[in-house]
Amino acid sequence: MDDKPQPNEGRARTYEQASPFYKPLWRRVAITAVVAAWLAFEIYNNSGLWIAIACAMLGYAIWTFFLSWPKTPDDTSK
Repeated sequence: MDDKPQPNEGRARTYEQASPFYKPLWRRVAITAVVAAWLAFEIYNNSGLWIAIACAMLGYAIWTFFLSWPKTPDDTSK
């Protein structure tokens, strides 16, 4: 019996990671690019509060869609 924790064991998936809408890579890249463009717009306009909000959203998108995204996709074809 192996008592070592398995990778991703005990880690709940976020709504975004469980939704089939976000599975295609191009959608995740497009959403992240739109948020990055919004952040650039707010930096250009020098809007402090909106820069912080857009920066937080960009960080969340990068973390959720790329850094913590499951490396092996679920096989739903079976």
